[in-house]
Amino acid sequence: MPKLTSILFTLTGVLYPFLVYLGANRAQPALFALGLAVAWLMRAPNLLKQPGGRWMLAAALVYCALLAFSGKATLWRWYPTLISAVLLGVFGLSLRYGPPIIERIARASEPNLPDAAIPYTRKVTWVWVGFFIFNGAVSAALTMWASLNVWTLYNGLLVYVILGVLFVGEWLWRQRLRGAV
Repeated sequence: MPKLTSILFTLTGVLYPFLVYLGANRAQPALFALGLAVAWLMRAPNLLKQPGGRWMLAAALVYCALLAFSGKATLWRWYPTLISAVLLGVFGLSLRYGPPIIERIARASEPNLPDAAIPYTRKVTWVWVGFFIFNGAVSAALTMWASLNVWTLYNGLLVYVILGVLFVGEWLWRQRLRGAV
């Protein structure tokens, strides 16, 4: 069941912009917020074990409550900005209080991470901090000033292209540093 929950949660996140697009004039904000809150609560047991998971869960549930009680569907579009802000906080604080998030992820698959890799994981964490600043700013600007179509295009497609470029670029760079490419 935890794997199914993880898949459903990820699918909800990926499809969120399209759910907003389709539901903007059809769904009640309170019901939308309830569905989103249920998705987060289903994921809570795993999230509470992850770095920054408590902050993410708390921020998401506060957002859901605000959405439900305000009754304003216009708040739906702030969700990607909120997620970027929370992830920025998690990644940024990990740089200050360590170990950096990318180092933690690397150690999960390679517990005996060489000391030479530590500065690299710190630099990659900084790259992600930059991404979250960029993405949060773009998402906020589109929420405030762009049409729902443009907002959906960015948050439902373009951001995933950017993420793909980041993942592939980092992987290729890492392979180059290791001498594998």
